[in-house]
Amino acid sequence: MTYRVLIDPRAVRELEALPKSVVTRIDAAILSLATNPRPAGTKRLKGKLKEGWRVRVGDYRILYRIDEEKGEVRIFSIGHRREIYR
Repeated sequence: MTYRVLIDPRAVRELEALPKSVVTRIDAAILSLATNPRPAGTKRLKGKLKEGWRVRVGDYRILYRIDEEKGEVRIFSIGHRREIYR
């Protein structure tokens, strides 16, 4: 099954603020979520974000939710690992 990947406006702004070298790697990871929303190394979030998932891209994290019924992956935040969970 192929999922439709949606990026929230907040995540788009966060992505645009990152260095260009990191953006290309994150773009590749986002595109791969369309075919496999739970790649190796993906973890389920805890606490107030417990319905979300995260995938690592170096020191950066992509936080997203999976809607199986609609076949969607919605990215809600992208950022450096020390700031993303605040």
